[in-house]
Amino acid sequence: MMQNNLGKLFFIFFVLFNSFGFSQEINWMSLNDVEEAQKINPKNVLIDVYTNWCGPCKLMDKNTFGNPDIIRIINENYYAVKFNAEGNETVKFMDKVFTNPNFDSTKTQRRNSSHQFTRFLGVNAYPSTLFFDSDMNYLTPVRGYLNPKQIEIYLLLFKDDTYKDVKSQSDFDNFIKNFKSQVRS
Repeated sequence: MMQNNLGKLFFIFFVLFNSFGFSQEINWMSLNDVEEAQKINPKNVLIDVYTNWCGPCKLMDKNTFGNPDIIRIINENYYAVKFNAEGNETVKFMDKVFTNPNFDSTKTQRRNSSHQFTRFLGVNAYPSTLFFDSDMNYLTPVRGYLNPKQIEIYLLLFKDDTYKDVKSQSDFDNFIKNFKSQVRS
């Protein structure tokens, strides 16, 4: 009987723990699913643009997108999309359809053809982290590997309308000067 109650208690703790957003990974979704989610609960959008062969992309997955504080910030404030810049996914965006007609399935771990959506966004460096507002207006790309403390600055700047107050380098410098990190090393 004690063991049965202990099992129930563990189950209740597990359900409560997961329902309060203590997830250990980012809730990645497809770009196609973001459109539907925006109708229910508008949020800004982060797109991680990567390739299978990119070493810094893999490091960013492990070190940055695996950091519990970054996971929490992203899951609370963004719809997060992981997009393979050389993949074969069909993407619908702004009433257009994007594909990768020159995709070669034999090159899954080597350089492949660039996806039409990658070119549409002007991405030419991997990894790139793209930020969009809740209306899917493209805010900015941030190119290259970002460690947790580096990406946190952008995550907190673009999670709401804070970025609209940054109109000059001086404004950005003041934002950085007053920035209080929430990320533990």
